[in-house]
Amino acid sequence: MKTIRRLIYWEILRAGAFVVLGFLSLFFFFDLVEEMESLGRHTASGYTLTRALSYVALLIPTHLYELMPIAVLIGTIFVMARLAQSSEFTILRTSGLGPWRALRSLLILGLGFVLFTFALGDYISPMADRTAQLLKARYTGRITVGQTGAWLKEKQDYGQFAVNVGELASDGVLHDVRIFEFDNRGFLMSMMQAQSASVSDDESWQLQQVNRTEFAGQGGTTFNIDRTRLEALRWPNHLSTEMVSAALLKPERMRTIDLFQYIQHLQSNAQAAQRYEIEFWKKVFYPLSCLVMVVLALPFAYLHFRSGSITTYVFGGVMAGISFFLLNNVFGYIGNLQNWQPWLTAALPGMIYSVLSLTAFGWLVFRR
Repeated sequence: MKTIRRLIYWEILRAGAFVVLGFLSLFFFFDLVEEMESLGRHTASGYTLTRALSYVALLIPTHLYELMPIAVLIGTIFVMARLAQSSEFTILRTSGLGPWRALRSLLILGLGFVLFTFALGDYISPMADRTAQLLKARYTGRITVGQTGAWLKEKQDYGQFAVNVGELASDGVLHDVRIFEFDNRGFLMSMMQAQSASVSDDESWQLQQVNRTEFAGQGGTTFNIDRTRLEALRWPNHLSTEMVSAALLKPERMRTIDLFQYIQHLQSNAQAAQRYEIEFWKKVFYPLSCLVMVVLALPFAYLHFRSGSITTYVFGGVMAGISFFLLNNVFGYIGNLQNWQPWLTAALPGMIYSVLSLTAFGWLVFRR
């Protein structure tokens, strides 16, 4: 059995690597073409072809993470269908490779793909994507969201704060920072405007060039407004760099633990976290889709192919895999709109396709 597993594993790995190489080459070309516009517009600021190539290369881990399940599906379908067409799988079956043993062998390989996909999406891809964004921002402009930047909320014992961050520079410094302080009754107590801010390790922000306005006397007949200007000010809070990045960057590009911490922060400040909860559970279940893909590909080994019919079956399997990812994205939007349970929204497409795959596998094995 070790020889059989080694044969199947090697064939699937080789086919999957070929598929990944083809897709990554296409994505690299498309990303580079898209960067040509930025290259021509920001050449004077130092954004050269070498830096554009570096930026595009840093996007490869993210594309690889997104492509892993579909590459596993195409590679496994191709190998299983080819073994069935050449009757090699029939010989393997007569040599003792029963249906459940074949399923168990592919699931072991699928677990390897799951671990690789999780490590890629939780460690390598977020770091590479953040480096790419900061590299491009260094020469083409800072990272921002919309017209007003990102908004965050911080709740403390004596009141709460609404924080607006205009831009994130390539060196991690925050620009155009506004902090609105409210008391527990909801009255505005003060407002701070800082030219820049840096996040310290001691749960505080170091504000630079601060204009502070204090409002006194709310609820009474007189109001006092005091304005002060400070060169530097330390503001204690619990807003980490990852939380600011979560508000400025795409949540699906974050690490799972950072996304979880950001959800906890939103919930503790009575903010809606449905979108981020769905992204969190999608990050949890997405690597497991590699298992769904190998189960989806296994029934192709039990089909009886005529000469030249393998292409049609492989194309059908690929379309089934694409439909899985379309359904996964559609469920994410529908779950967010309909306020479904986040874990169910993320897990339901995989559960549906797993049941369909096992049903097809059982029908082919026991009925045919």
